[in-house]
This record gives sequence, C-alpha cells and structure tokens, in this order.
Amino acid sequence: MLDVLIHDVTVVDGTGAPGFAGAVGLTGERIAWLGREGAEAPPAAARVDGRGSTLTPGFVDVHNHSDLSPLILPTMPSTLRQGTTTVIVGNCGSSPWPLAGWDECVGLAYASAADHPPPAWTSWADYLDAIDAGRPAVNVATLVGHGSVRREVLGLDRRPPDAAELGRMAGLVGEAVSAGAVGVSSGLVYAPGIYAATDELVALARASASQDGVYASHIRGEGRDLFDAVAEAIRIGRQADLPVHVSHLKCESSRVWGRADDLLRTIHDAGATGDQYPYPAWNSSLESLLPPWAPVADVAATAATEHDRLRDAVERGEPDFQSSVDGVGWDRIVISETRDARWNGMDIAAIGDEMERDPFDAMIALLAAAPATACIGHAMHDDDVRTILADPRVFVASDASAIDPASPAGELPVHPRDYGTFPRALAMARDERLLPIEAVVAKMTSLPAGRFGLPDRGRIIEGAFADVLLVDPAGVRDAATFASPHAFPEGIERIWVNGATVWEAGQDAIARHGRAIRHG
Repeated sequence: MLDVLIHDVTVVDGTGAPGFAGAVGLTGERIAWLGREGAEAPPAAARVDGRGSTLTPGFVDVHNHSDLSPLILPTMPSTLRQGTTTVIVGNCGSSPWPLAGWDECVGLAYASAADHPPPAWTSWADYLDAIDAGRPAVNVATLVGHGSVRREVLGLDRRPPDAAELGRMAGLVGEAVSAGAVGVSSGLVYAPGIYAATDELVALARASASQDGVYASHIRGEGRDLFDAVAEAIRIGRQADLPVHVSHLKCESSRVWGRADDLLRTIHDAGATGDQYPYPAWNSSLESLLPPWAPVADVAATAATEHDRLRDAVERGEPDFQSSVDGVGWDRIVISETRDARWNGMDIAAIGDEMERDPFDAMIALLAAAPATACIGHAMHDDDVRTILADPRVFVASDASAIDPASPAGELPVHPRDYGTFPRALAMARDERLLPIEAVVAKMTSLPAGRFGLPDRGRIIEGAFADVLLVDPAGVRDAATFASPHAFPEGIERIWVNGATVWEAGQDAIARHGRAIRHG
C-alpha cells in the first residue's frame, strides 16, 4: 500500500519531457509508483487531490550560503517556501571547515542550537554529522571552500604556498571530498581567494577530481574582466580534468552589457555549466570592492597612506583587479547590512552626502567601522538577465542564506532573491514566454542534480527520493522586492522532502525531514 497518492495532477517530471496528466505514489522516502491518466493506482493510506496543480521535483539550489542554518535556523523558511528541497552550500570559496576564521560563527551557531550542542567539528565528516543532527527542513550537500582551506594553512598571507603548504591544502580538500563533499569552490574576489594564482587552484581542483568532484567558482571578475575570468575557470577544469561550474552568471557593469550571448557561448562551448539568480543586482560584502593589496583589516591606514592609488583602484580598477564601481556608479551600490543601522538601505553616494564626504571616503569609513558591511549592487541590465534565464542549460540558483522574517534579520534590506528566486524564474519564463515550464523545471531539478552528483534527486521517477512539490502553474510568482524583500512567494502549495509533507500553503509550521547528502 502507498503512504500517499497525489492524483489528478499534471506531472512535470524534471527531465524536460512534456508534462502529462497522471498520479504519483509515495512510500517511505521514495517515489513508489508513477502512472499516467487512466492507470489504476495502488491503494493508499492518504490521498492528495492535485487538480489544477502541477507536481514537480523539489528545486535544487546549487549556490546557497546557508552553511550554518541547519544549526541556527533548521526550518530554513525563506529557502524551503520557494520550493527548494536541496541546497548546496560551501560556495564562493567559504565553508565552515577547516575552522580558521569560522570559530566564532560556529560557536554562535551551537549556542543557538539548544537541541544539539556538540563541540565544534574537527573534520568534514563531523560537519556533515552536525547537519544531520540539526535535522534541517531541506537536504544539504556541501562544497569545500578553497578560501577556507587556504586560510587554515596560510592565514591571510598574500603569497603563494610552498610545496609543503600546497600539499597540505590539497590534502584537506581530498579529505573533504572523500568524506562526502561534492567538490571544491573558489571565491576569487574575496580574501584570501583573491591572493591565489591559477596553478594553486589547479592543484586543489585535482584533489577534488580524484573523487569525481566539481570545481565551482565565483570567478575573478564579472564586469570588465568577465571573459578572462571565465577563461581561467575553464583552464583550471581542463588542467585538473574535472567539471567546471561558473557561479551566478552575469554581465556586471555597462562595460559588458549586451554580451550575455557571448558569455553563454563561451560557457557551453567549453562544456562548462553555470547558474543564475534572475535579478539585475548582486549582493556581496563591501570588502569585495577593495583590491588585493588593501586588506579590509588595514583599510583605514591604507587609505591614509595610499589614498589616491586606492581610490583609483576601487573606482577604475587595475590591470589585475576589476573595479565593481566602474560602469556602475556609487549611486547604484546600496548598503544592506552594517553596524550603524542608519545607513542600511542607502546608496553610497547618498551616504557620502550625509557624511559630507566623497563616496569613496564614505566607503572607507563604513569599512573601518564595520568590516563585515554588506551591499547590493544594481549593476546588471534586464535584457542580459532575461537572455541568461532563457538558456535551458543554465541552472537557477539563489546565492542566498536562509532567513526567518520574524528574526532580527527580518528588519534588514536583504536581497529579494533570499525569498523569491525560484518562483521568480517560473513567473518570468511564463509571463515573458522565455521557456516552457518543463524546461524551467529541468533547470532547477535534474540538470543541477546531475551535474553535482546527487543520485536519485531532481526527477519524478519510480525509486527516486520523494522530494516533490505542488505548484499553481498560473499563479506562482515572487512577492519579494528590493523595497520590501521579506515576502514569501505565491503559488507554492505543498512540499514533500524525503516522502514527508514539510509545509502546506496557509500554514506557518515547517516539519524537518532533510539530511546531509554525501557525495558518492
């Protein structure tokens, strides 16, 4: 007997094949039966009427930053209620193992996780066990961060590793992928990843390749240096002999607006993949605007002694450093979180006016007061966003962290992608006739699951894990905006994770049936 039969529903199975009228049966954690309209279904303990709705696989978010949410916010409401049932964390070169630089964060996480207060993990396997112990609402797969590995071995030194240090770094990556990480990530605009040469990245990618892992990269530049940065990622993959995935594809700044087709052609011709959040603005640390020779810890002193050079680098760039201001403007970079709350939601040009300073000097003052300041840059053109979304081979991903709007974070001017990425992609594809629903769902399910080695996820087939959701195909849409970002989407009706209902429309309660997914 089936545990649940979802009947009279349109099934979009995640493969890209045409949807069909039918029914799906769940038993335990798996999809146990799949039938087309008219097929006689086995008896079931419970029945769910799917008339008017579409059943899809749960969405797979390959670029997520909820590394500690299984401990501090295991319900992960802003993530789950988009229809996301699996996230991949450890992106942009940052992962909570090795622990250098993460100790304070991990301590705070355990202090907030009263149900599960084990000591901080000492291995990647321990970290995955901690995710399981946290019982998150969604499944969590992991990348090991190059930046975290580099910081463990070299700290924040701005130099190449020697042979012994490089061997130790590769060993840490190898340990992580052997324990279940799906690959290694890099964040080459952030310290300490910004200090790494290509050869160093190749060596660590080879350690991931030895376990069939992926190399996922936040590349060195997405504006002026976009194509050189993509070429470097492709070169790393070829030399290390492993799949390359370029994170959050975009044409950032007026210098590359209109070149989305060129970007996509470059990615696909090389056999690489990429993901996108379908918004015309990025969200990052304000620190990422600094060149590699000006670490944020010394920013005030550097600005005092190298003021003009630093301002030129930040506003115009250097041969080996792309400016995030050039082609964008200070009035399009908005502070989303900083210690002095009066600046939250204001652009840096306006903050400069309030401070009676040049915008560059206002940025230095913000960083000196709060090095962890975050910002949103309205740097992309809508036409490029649509072109990338319309590519059926580019995955959808949020680049978000899980948020509870009832928490203090619910007062911050966060990026709307934290709540609306996947429904927005569905709505844009439908309303602007960019892609049929079957192609959009494949971009969110089977394609990313296949690329990142997540077996039995992302498709509605017999024997697969029962991560599925009911969607209103005509009504699904995002509700979050830049002005009012803390808004759950519309049209997601019911979500199952590993065979269990975890959320239904009209309810706030979220059940927790996710787990750590170990590669291999």
